[in-house]
Amino acid sequence: MTDADDTLAVRAAWLHYAGGLTQSDVARRLGVPSVKAHRLIARAVADGVVKVTIDGDIVECVELEMRLSERFGLQYCEVAPDLGEEGLPLRALGHAGAGYLKREIERGDNTVIGLGHGRTLSAAVQYMPRVSAKNLRFVSLLGGLTRNYGANPYDVMHRIAEKTGAHAYVMPVPFFANTGEDREVLKAQRAVKEVFDLANNADLKLVGLGTVDAEAQLVLSGMVEPGEIDDIAAAGGVGEILGHFFDADGHILETALTARTLSASFPKTKKERLVALAGGQSKVAAIRAILNSRRLFGLITDERTAQALLK
Repeated sequence: MTDADDTLAVRAAWLHYAGGLTQSDVARRLGVPSVKAHRLIARAVADGVVKVTIDGDIVECVELEMRLSERFGLQYCEVAPDLGEEGLPLRALGHAGAGYLKREIERGDNTVIGLGHGRTLSAAVQYMPRVSAKNLRFVSLLGGLTRNYGANPYDVMHRIAEKTGAHAYVMPVPFFANTGEDREVLKAQRAVKEVFDLANNADLKLVGLGTVDAEAQLVLSGMVEPGEIDDIAAAGGVGEILGHFFDADGHILETALTARTLSASFPKTKKERLVALAGGQSKVAAIRAILNSRRLFGLITDERTAQALLK
């Protein structure tokens, strides 16, 4: 869109949300087709121009947060209300993740925030409003370049930089090197080493969780072969975090991919503040497993998933 369209989008959103006009009324007021009015309002929402504040906690979600924190030793837990979404609850997780990111930025205690990839992280950044963070740095926690870039469309770094004015650093390497030797060569490059150091020492790491099955995003993106994921499952793998696969007790597994993985190291203690943003029925086993490791600082999930985790 042009600058003029951006201005028009803000005006359309104001008339709709603050003025109480229907989208048809907005279209008439602005002299545009109804379809364009709808698109302008949607654009304003996506860009974070529209901010909705609701005072008060949802009692059921707070109770779930307390129970999860007590059972799994979490320092931070947030349960987003159920929005009735089928499959992956992207809206619920996206809004919850956006709110968490915004609060962490505004607290001013972080100098570096590390971000994973994936649909949930992408949704969180999409829903996050614009907020100034010029003294903060963001860094990708894992490589993201693939032979087919279109297979990995969820890179969040450009948008987070655009919304905050902060510097954002991307790991200029693939998620998985061809061989272990290639991995070491890549990590030895000065520019790559600097980004790895930044990622490993980030004050906060906000990440998604992957599954170990044919529908795993790593498989669908073409970064991992179906046979490789089958081997990991056969070895007891149930989930993946930052390219590190783990079993039902949350123990990190040594796999054929381990020596080729280019990502930040898995935190050894909760002091490193690793927060997982994950939910959905297909992720319950993986989330429960990583919670069993007691190495997560925090969890942001949805109401249905929280209930399943406590059964």
